[in-house]
Amino acid sequence: MAVFRSGLLVLTAPLASLAPRLAPILTSAAQLVNRTLYVHLQPGMSLEGAAQPQSSPVQATFEVLDFITNFYNGAEVHTHLDVRILLTNIRTKNAFLPFLPSPVQNLAHPPEVVLTDFQTLDGSQYNPVKQQLERYATSCYSCSPQLSSVLLNPDYGPGELPVGSLDVPLPSTTRPSSPVARSPKQPVRGYRSGAVGGTFDRLHNAHKVLLSVACILAQEQLVVGVADKDLLKSKLLPELLQPYTERVEHLSEFLVDIKPSLTYDIIPLLDPYGPAGSDPSLEFLVVSEETCRGGMAVNRFRLENDLEELALYQIQLLKDRNHKENEEDKVSSSSFRQRMLGNLLRPPYERPELPSCLYVIGLTGISGSGKSSIAQRLKGLGAFVIDSDQLGHRAYAPGGPAYQPVVEAFGTDILHKDGTINRKVLGSRVFGNKKQLKILTDIMWPIMAKLTREELDQAVAEDCILLLNQCADTCYVCAQAVRRIVERDGLSEAAAQSRLQSQMNGQQLVDQSHVVLSTLWEPHITQRQVEKAWALLQKRIHKTPSGL
Repeated sequence: MAVFRSGLLVLTAPLASLAPRLAPILTSAAQLVNRTLYVHLQPGMSLEGAAQPQSSPVQATFEVLDFITNFYNGAEVHTHLDVRILLTNIRTKNAFLPFLPSPVQNLAHPPEVVLTDFQTLDGSQYNPVKQQLERYATSCYSCSPQLSSVLLNPDYGPGELPVGSLDVPLPSTTRPSSPVARSPKQPVRGYRSGAVGGTFDRLHNAHKVLLSVACILAQEQLVVGVADKDLLKSKLLPELLQPYTERVEHLSEFLVDIKPSLTYDIIPLLDPYGPAGSDPSLEFLVVSEETCRGGMAVNRFRLENDLEELALYQIQLLKDRNHKENEEDKVSSSSFRQRMLGNLLRPPYERPELPSCLYVIGLTGISGSGKSSIAQRLKGLGAFVIDSDQLGHRAYAPGGPAYQPVVEAFGTDILHKDGTINRKVLGSRVFGNKKQLKILTDIMWPIMAKLTREELDQAVAEDCILLLNQCADTCYVCAQAVRRIVERDGLSEAAAQSRLQSQMNGQQLVDQSHVVLSTLWEPHITQRQVEKAWALLQKRIHKTPSGL
């Protein structure tokens, strides 16, 4: 069976009858498409007969919103599929512009295959139906020149049409702020302008539901706030967040694909209120179950500033069927970032200057991140560890290669009574003072390089995988470092913060690393990450013995 990078799925059956068939439809599509699956809703359309079928408006009801939510929820089973439900022909009851058949729409990934749930009476891929399907798809969307059409196999026997009530409601997934009970067939109101906000890291299906509902409600403009700067500090594993520009790029591509007629204003969200709290032209705000309180706070803020309240639409969270022990049970970017831990994030460096029989792993991280504990876990799996802290102690010891140069540079007041270097006093001199830090590193780095080379020679003799603690590449360890430094070194919280600020930040270290590990959770969670990274490393070694 041919597998296509992108495809277009045209759904023609009434939504209620489609609901129980979503799983097999998605499974069939996933077997044929390995990148982007565009979904076009056209319930009631027939592909039989001589007349060319035309795209017609679909009334936006709560049933439509529920269907879209359930479709994205079902797509969670097929994680390789980037599903995008196209909203061009979905119209609210008070749309401000008349419905006009849109010109051919250019999609970000031109479909190579077109599929449909339409069934011929004999269950076969009736050739005129295929031709109608191809003509319909190309009249609506720009498609690949080598477009293929495939009819999904029916879930029932030949000549047997599906039975069942068409009035069975889908599970309720969208709730307007009004306390009035809503029915599935109730039309959805349209607004000229509205807003939605979020982090939108690694755009996933829960984001797509939130954005799709906002796009259906908006008729002219949608303001999208994307969290940035201070609003990211409380996020889990913020070092692994996609850069703001990358998140906006993916967000913009998705929005233009699903509803190109809207004007999108994508802006950085720097405080909890954003434009929703101050823009008088906005009429609605779409929130999730967990951000509903924030939406109500926005309305209180607007009232305090003599602005009208926004109509709030609350979206049900999507459940994550595959969440692990330490992950959220909802579809979440936080869980996606956790799953990156232990994976190879970028191609490793070529290191021709190292002995070809050695496989060298560098372990880095800010002070107090847990590098030593990770090193011991890797040692338990078979790594030969060179601990830069221990080498440093050797270098600083009386008679060591760094002792006299450091005392001459910083004075005898950095010494204990027994004549050994007081590293806490020395640290207080250099942390936060770039000039003094450079003096120290100019002394220490050449000495550390020489000591490390001696350890490398020993590792060569043992023919093993080598782990360099605090080497500035390859594997980054992140954790809540302030607490650890306070407990380990007896410093105040302010002093610990000052020390961390003098080091490279986590984002800079991640950008230079190939694998990220975290000690944020219980020890057995950290152990699983390390074992995962080690197992993947073994596979890479066997494939390319000379590369990381």
